[in-house]
Amino acid sequence: MKTDLVVDTKGLACPMPIVKAKKALDGLESGQIMEVLSTDKGSVNDFQAWVKQTNHELISYEEDNGIYKFFVKKI
Repeated sequence: MKTDLVVDTKGLACPMPIVKAKKALDGLESGQIMEVLSTDKGSVNDFQAWVKQTNHELISYEEDNGIYKFFVKKI
């Protein structure tokens, strides 16, 4: 998937992946896609809740060898 920005939050625990993602997303324009990398298992639930609260779109997420990748589209 083509992304406009990659935010690496590996090694950070809640709430830092969301905090860093929010700051990064603020710099994007509507329709752009951000990829967030995280090693925090709790980030799956955190990102699902966060996009609902902020009305952005969680296009997809995947897990590969303990690294979670989230693709978020700014609305």
